[in-house]
Amino acid sequence: MGDRLTEKSAPGRHRPRKRFSQNFLHDAHYVARIVAAIEPRPGDRLVEIGPGLGALTAPLIERAGHLTAVEIDRELAARLRARFAPRELTLIEGDALKIDWAALAAADARPLSIVGNLPYHVSTPLLFALLPVAQRVRSQHFMLQKEVVDRIVATPGGKDYGRLSVMLQFRYRVTRLFVVPPGAFSPAPKVYSAIVRMVPYAAHELPEIDADQFARVVAAAFGQRRKTLRNALAPLLSEARIRAAGVDPAARAETLPVAAFVALAAAMAAA
Repeated sequence: MGDRLTEKSAPGRHRPRKRFSQNFLHDAHYVARIVAAIEPRPGDRLVEIGPGLGALTAPLIERAGHLTAVEIDRELAARLRARFAPRELTLIEGDALKIDWAALAAADARPLSIVGNLPYHVSTPLLFALLPVAQRVRSQHFMLQKEVVDRIVATPGGKDYGRLSVMLQFRYRVTRLFVVPPGAFSPAPKVYSAIVRMVPYAAHELPEIDADQFARVVAAAFGQRRKTLRNALAPLLSEARIRAAGVDPAARAETLPVAAFVALAAAMAAA
């Protein structure tokens, strides 16, 4: 992320790199709306993925006092180090997909508030990579391609509802906040973006099922969308066990609510 003022005032303009899918946020209106949605407070443990030129980084630091950022681009990392003091910014230079998120979460007792503008090509794997540390997270606010956000918040029966919807809605309360137009970025992308809020369920709100088995059931069910559950889940569950879980074996995965997948995972554990 970044802004035009920062880009112009910095020595030597940064050329956006296509391999990192860089589109820098510069619209002050949307910066303010995103920061207001995050509601940073003094002492919050903020982690920003992809700070870029610092459009969100600066106001977040101003509100919280300190921020940890993960930046893959060496040139942008150098600019951030020059702009912010160590007491304000802890910079991790590297790929967010390769970060040991469990170790990062465990390094401090405070829960994480994770924010970032996630490029399309890494958004889904990164969202899945963060699932195991959800119990250490207070909230996540991400800017993603609008179509990805639509998939995250989709309800059963629609074309957008799929594995991503079920896996994330099982673990988080998800809310699409608002859309960000291409003109809010430099260079302007060819797609609209949207902000999603993800608040993890507390441990006592989660069903007592094995997370790995749940993931296997969901992956198998959506592996071939046109297949009925009877066929899609055949390697994992018999038709009788699917029916015993209260689910119609003739149904297709995209018609089932999250609770049905929970019941199927429980049936698999009991098999």
